[in-house]
Amino acid sequence: MDPNTFPTKGNLMLAKNSLALSRQGYDLMDKKRNILIRELMELIDQATDIQKEIDETFTSAYQALQKANIQMGIHEVELLSSRIPVEDSIVIKRRSVMGTEIPKVEYHKQELQPAYPFYGTKMSLDQACERFQKVKELTIRLAQIETSAYRLAYNIKKTQKRANALQNITIPKYESLVQSIQSALEEKEREEFTRLKVIKRMKQRK
Repeated sequence: MDPNTFPTKGNLMLAKNSLALSRQGYDLMDKKRNILIRELMELIDQATDIQKEIDETFTSAYQALQKANIQMGIHEVELLSSRIPVEDSIVIKRRSVMGTEIPKVEYHKQELQPAYPFYGTKMSLDQACERFQKVKELTIRLAQIETSAYRLAYNIKKTQKRANALQNITIPKYESLVQSIQSALEEKEREEFTRLKVIKRMKQRK
């Protein structure tokens, strides 16, 4: 038997303190969950808007690319594309939302400077490059948002489990323990009061 369940005043104080801490912990978990859910809903709205913009930009970019392929030839366009430098300006950092680490992508946007000569190329190629550049920027933003949303959802689930455990197991356990110890102590006090009255009567009779 757990000695902390014995009906003593010390154990009653311990049980009450544990109950208060459990209720405080539940309130904190509930607030954390609500903040994370609010943050997640904002990200979902952003992701929906960006995804729609990406779809539209992708469509116009491929249309421009197709036009450039027709006007200049697929081989020539492919040759020019090999001159495009590799993207290396992306830096991934982290920020914390209620203890949840989510990525923060820093991207140093530079002025679009074609890596090919203007002579012998068509405007459709410039349009394709410009639109695919925009697709890249939108994709970076979307990747950050989706990764953040995944991590927030995971931590919301963990927080919900902890809140449920406190609400349905820990708090009822300490409520029951406080009640049982209080009842036992009250019963002891009544017994002690009765015993003292009996002793007092016996002394008065002598």
